[in-house]
Amino acid sequence: MQIEKSTLKYLQNLQKNNNRDWFAEHKDTYTKAQTNAKEVFGAIHQKLQEHDEIEKSKMMRIYRDVRFSKDKTPYKAHFANSFSRLGKALRGGYFLRVRPGESFLAGGFWEPSKEDLFRIRKEIELDASEIKDILKDKNFKKHFGGKFESFSELKTAPRGFDKEHLDVALLRKKGFIAVKNFTDEEVLSADFVNQIDESYKALRPFFNLFSDILTTNLNGESIV
Repeated sequence: MQIEKSTLKYLQNLQKNNNRDWFAEHKDTYTKAQTNAKEVFGAIHQKLQEHDEIEKSKMMRIYRDVRFSKDKTPYKAHFANSFSRLGKALRGGYFLRVRPGESFLAGGFWEPSKEDLFRIRKEIELDASEIKDILKDKNFKKHFGGKFESFSELKTAPRGFDKEHLDVALLRKKGFIAVKNFTDEEVLSADFVNQIDESYKALRPFFNLFSDILTTNLNGESIV
């Protein structure tokens, strides 16, 4: 199972012709591309279930919500899917986007709840050594460059935390995500599904630690 050239080609054409008339005229091509992407996402889901517990897999709709956006193009010129880990016990999730020239996978905690974010920050404040060990891990560095992405962060330490804390850069983050980009050539590779799965496997130490943090208090006692 792999992403077909025709699927990327359709998305490239959609980027250039992002309007309702063109979309309607090429609905059959869209359906074929969508089916191909859905099958690949399904294969990835199946592999994830072999080494993690996935509660929900969701393919994103191609239709954009333009009500509050300056960009009024009606369609997303990509296919994307999220894979949510099992409930309160595990937390976090995986994500994959296929878009010509801008494909990537991600995993972690995109917008943790206020309570979860506070708990993570308290852990960092107390002792961030285990988190930093994950960032320095050889396999994590190979797949994710040894860093967390946070698409939103504070300019200084959050209220109630020391602005001079040694790990203030981690405290400022509003989310904790690992990201890996893919070229179109990699996306079209017959080995793409396996590449995705290997990267997702590299996230397990990160997930295991954060699952432990979010299911215990600062004394290490279970809260679930």
